[in-house]
Amino acid sequence: LRRGSGSASPIAVRAVNACYGAAPPGGAGSDLPEAKTASGVAAVEDVSLRIDDGEFVVLVGANGSGKTTLVRTFNGLVTPTEGTVSVDGTPVESDLVSARSAVGMVFQTPRDQFVAPTVAADVAFGPENLGLPREEIDRRVAAALDAVDLTGRDDARIATLSGGERQRAAIAGAVAMAPTHLVCDEPFTGLDEPSRRTVLDRLRSLAADGTGVVVVTHDLRDVVGLADRLVGLNDGRLVVDGPPAAVAADLTDYGVRVPIADHERG
Repeated sequence: LRRGSGSASPIAVRAVNACYGAAPPGGAGSDLPEAKTASGVAAVEDVSLRIDDGEFVVLVGANGSGKTTLVRTFNGLVTPTEGTVSVDGTPVESDLVSARSAVGMVFQTPRDQFVAPTVAADVAFGPENLGLPREEIDRRVAAALDAVDLTGRDDARIATLSGGERQRAAIAGAVAMAPTHLVCDEPFTGLDEPSRRTVLDRLRSLAADGTGVVVVTHDLRDVVGLADRLVGLNDGRLVVDGPPAAVAADLTDYGVRVPIADHERG
């Protein structure tokens, strides 16, 4: 499932504001029941950035800094109250199916996104809903399982998997959609060290194959050495954006612990 080698499909975020508890334009719904004002609680304020194919980006900030809200605008799970988000030049809201195919999302709690009892059936769910031929679905499932080192676990029941295996199965489900970008929200939560290493290795391999990888985290220990770029949020605003060696130390001003030895290696 090699991506990014043929054409650029950047995510472009322009002057985006987003709120918890605000009904998105043209629809109802909220992220939090405790909306403080008629327009909701500001979670992202005036953020602009671009994420290119094959880029390994770490989006970092303290809890409540707006990270999850921001990345959910990438494929329309959250609609900005102001500003625009586009994928490959197409506004997300004008083609949600394409946006959600192009930007895969792995949630902080993987069990929330499993829809089938076994690994292969779950990974096949997305491609099946695209109406792809069975041969192409099977090819994608096999390639996705190989990409996360779960080959041979097709019939394993999701409920019997370890935490690390569940995380990798969730990644496989996103990868089977052949996304240009993969967003992982706090992918290491609750994992032991060997599982963390395995998930990291899989994400590194995907980025090397041309998939843009965005890891959302409040803890840089695992990922600062892999990142091409660190993007920092504080109270919903973009405060840091650049190569780790140049900007990692700045994150300490915003409550982020920086592993000095890793970031000094660049």
